[in-house]
Amino acid sequence: MDGGAFGAGKAGGAFDPQAFIRQPQTILRFVSWVFSIVVFGSIVNEGYVNRVDEVEEHCIFNRNHNACNYGITVGVLAFLSCLLYLALDAYFPQISSVKDRKKAVLSDIGVSAFWAFLWFVGFCFLTNQWQASKPEDNPLNEGGDAARAAITFSFFSIFTWVGQAFLAYQRFQLGADSALFSQDYMDPSQDSGMPYAPYTNEEDAPDAVGTYQQPPPADAFDTETQGYQTQNY
Repeated sequence: MDGGAFGAGKAGGAFDPQAFIRQPQTILRFVSWVFSIVVFGSIVNEGYVNRVDEVEEHCIFNRNHNACNYGITVGVLAFLSCLLYLALDAYFPQISSVKDRKKAVLSDIGVSAFWAFLWFVGFCFLTNQWQASKPEDNPLNEGGDAARAAITFSFFSIFTWVGQAFLAYQRFQLGADSALFSQDYMDPSQDSGMPYAPYTNEEDAPDAVGTYQQPPPADAFDTETQGYQTQNY
């Protein structure tokens, strides 16, 4: 992974907080995190009201507790998802396996697209129930600002999560287009300081140094030519 993969450099580098904060996906995750707090916080604090003649509180969205429960559930889970993927983004450059990086990016695409869909459903659901609410169910108009804030930031959350899915898809495209090995790969024997000398045939290079030579003839070791004489006793 000399060139890095999926939008991050090779593993083992030092963590840079400033570069991490300036990343587009980090900014979008933080904004989505804030939006989720606004949605579920508004419903929890002011999304339940009661009339003067009632003791039990009811949901401000057309007295439909499913609408309030949906907004709170989606908001809390989106809040946790933002924290989880912020941690994953911080750890992502330390992942040395290309396959693990690919899995992380694919999960980011799927989760971001899924949450964008849930926020779209939540926006439509809350808007419909708010329009169907009866004035007599809330004569003091309590929680109106909270309901409108929940609807507004549900709408904004659609685009922030779509943006996260788009950025994750761009990272996936970068990883898919990059090779696992460097294009400048060289054979180790050629890259070493003392390369192996190629074998040369004597017929091809008769004057080459270190070429193969035929062994001396057998009569070269004849005892008569070596100056050694036998003694007769």
